[in-house]
Amino acid sequence: MRYISPMDQKRDLLRHTLATLAYRTVRALENAPDSFASFDSAGRRPLQILAHMGDLFHWALSMAQGNPAWHSSQPLAWPQEQQRFFAALSAFDAYLASSNPVHAHIDRLMQGPVADALTHVGQLAMLRRLAGSPTRGENFYVAAIAIGQINSVQPEPVKPF
Repeated sequence: MRYISPMDQKRDLLRHTLATLAYRTVRALENAPDSFASFDSAGRRPLQILAHMGDLFHWALSMAQGNPAWHSSQPLAWPQEQQRFFAALSAFDAYLASSNPVHAHIDRLMQGPVADALTHVGQLAMLRRLAGSPTRGENFYVAAIAIGQINSVQPEPVKPF
């Protein structure tokens, strides 16, 4: 049995959480009508939420690299904003997968930007329902989520309902 240090275990758990976030974000966005990006009846529009989620992972990466910097981006067009979000998430995951030191506490990365993004993906799913285009339910416990699977192409649901 191979020894895995507690720090590597934390990195792996954080990376699994990022893969979970990627999977759930795809489920919240897939097959959404074009009008969903600008749905404006419950606070921030989905486009603004997704832009904020991308900013969270640029921030997380900057903290992990030891140069914390926050930047609020102006939202791009919906397809480009989706690409920007997954690129930011992928860059953060790639840094965690590397042998580079993480200059921020992993626990704080989890409780700050990652937990915030998990909250926002739930908002996107709720906004889909409010916008009249609900997402399809599924059993996420059996979903085919894997560390490093961070992009917008995700496996099909294993047990949708």
